[in-house]
Amino acid sequence: MRRVTRISVLLICVIVYTLLYMTFIRHQESDKDKIQRPEDLEVLKRLEVIEDHVKKIAIEIRNEEAKKSDLLEKNVIKVEVKKLYPDSPLFRLWGDGLSEEEQKEAKKLFQDYGYNVFLSNRLPINRSIPDTRHQKCAEKIYPKDLPNISVVLIYLNEALSIIQRAIRSIIDRTPPHLLKEIILVDDYSSNADLKSGLDEYINLIHKEKPGMLKKVRHKRQMGLAKARISGWEAATGQVIAILDAHIEVHKQWAEPLLARIKADRTIVLSPVFDKVLFDTLEVLPYQPAAHAFDWALWCMYESFRPEWYTLNDPSEPGKSPSVMGILVADRQFLGEIGVLDEGMTIYGGENVELGIRVWLCGGSVEVVPCSKIAHIERAHKPYSPDLSKPMIRNALRVAEIWMDEYKSNVNIAWNLPFKDHGIDIGDVTERKKLREKLHCKPFKWYLENVYPLLDTWEDITGYGALKNDLQKDLCIDQGPVPGSVPIVYGCHYYGPQNCYLNRNGEIYIGGIKSHKYNSNRCLMDSGSGSTPTLNDCKNGFNMQWNFSQGTSIINKNTNRCLEIAQGEDSYYYLVLQKCTGQKWRIQHAVKEF
Repeated sequence: MRRVTRISVLLICVIVYTLLYMTFIRHQESDKDKIQRPEDLEVLKRLEVIEDHVKKIAIEIRNEEAKKSDLLEKNVIKVEVKKLYPDSPLFRLWGDGLSEEEQKEAKKLFQDYGYNVFLSNRLPINRSIPDTRHQKCAEKIYPKDLPNISVVLIYLNEALSIIQRAIRSIIDRTPPHLLKEIILVDDYSSNADLKSGLDEYINLIHKEKPGMLKKVRHKRQMGLAKARISGWEAATGQVIAILDAHIEVHKQWAEPLLARIKADRTIVLSPVFDKVLFDTLEVLPYQPAAHAFDWALWCMYESFRPEWYTLNDPSEPGKSPSVMGILVADRQFLGEIGVLDEGMTIYGGENVELGIRVWLCGGSVEVVPCSKIAHIERAHKPYSPDLSKPMIRNALRVAEIWMDEYKSNVNIAWNLPFKDHGIDIGDVTERKKLREKLHCKPFKWYLENVYPLLDTWEDITGYGALKNDLQKDLCIDQGPVPGSVPIVYGCHYYGPQNCYLNRNGEIYIGGIKSHKYNSNRCLMDSGSGSTPTLNDCKNGFNMQWNFSQGTSIINKNTNRCLEIAQGEDSYYYLVLQKCTGQKWRIQHAVKEF
């Protein structure tokens, strides 16, 4: 407001000064032959005073503008700009001060890529990232005669600036005598800037490092597994690192990996991934952990085995049941054991398959804490919004090839029948021949020696939706999370309605845990009242039921039946009461019961 007032005064002064001056000039021109009078001199003096005042106000306004500009640069003053997308995850912590046009651009790029490309395009390609290694890692000295390494970057419609930053970080943070080449594998991207724009950057790098970059482009989209195989086929280094393209390597990332493979060529390794936030692109350190999975073959982090912690040395490698997808291995050894299964489509499961195969066929898997890679975790995967379909298909393929008598656990995890599920897993003949050729161990050995934390589910006799014969469109449901009272609800067959029956009569409702260190939630009769509840299976009571397919569900201790009854509001409810002969069926039976 003060600024507006000053500008108004300035404008008035300028107008007054201009009018007076023009009037005075015209008067002087009409009387130019006359001698200048004293009153004329007085007018000139007053005009000079007005002119001085105008100049003074103008100087003050310029000074205020300069001061405000300086404060804006220092973020002392923030200009309020309307937030166009307050509910977008991109703008929750980032984006203050962007114009509306910039917000629109940032939002569009975020939708296309799943991370903040608008910000990435404005960051230095060779930006520095924090060294998040343990101090013991920084103190280690590695042999000079390490094997060289080929780095493969896999991408599909990745942002150009992200790929450029990955390349730059690898060149800058890998000793030149160890870096054999960088291979870019494009799984049929459609982005225009990944053609001419990337080629221009490759040419720029080649002026500095002739022949450093190779580019492999698929003629159609073939999925992660095939893209990684293409990178392996193009590589010539002694060791191969297969990475995502949305990464930045840390200082001394390669040496710990190469030293470990030099000591044992049959080890497949993973660095530790630091998390790069999808919105601010800040790097958050992650602690070393094993790479694990559940029976649906979704990846997860897990603690190392107890013997790693007894070492009391966080810089030491730890054994891992699997790899997350980024992997480093002796190139020839990886070829000997079958690289990756190119029968795996699009995304998911190929990394778990590799981990299982390495362990069963003569190798091992480790995570190396002293090797760090910063990895962007997308907010969403634009190339495949629904990952469950390829995941199911790939998981069933892995189970058929490698899991022997435990392969049915994958069906249970995805709530699929054992037979006639209608999912084509492709031809597995060649992969089964590979298993025979390599004299691989049975999957039971893997469960007992590598991953004993994975529950074998050997006691499960039935699974899926649980229905009452009175209302066959209603299914038992876990109820509102984190509620402890089960309900009946219209059947939709998703997770909250997944039920499981085991041999000792426990009924899990709302899902089943894949690991022995987790607890399931069991149906319970408290013995009083008519409402059944869900409780931790390890801590409850009255949780065992007599149930055969197509019969009543009767609590072994209370002899009350689980039934449905219509309330005064006409809705149906689960009740515990004296048995009236209601019958139940579970969707899938492992065996007749």
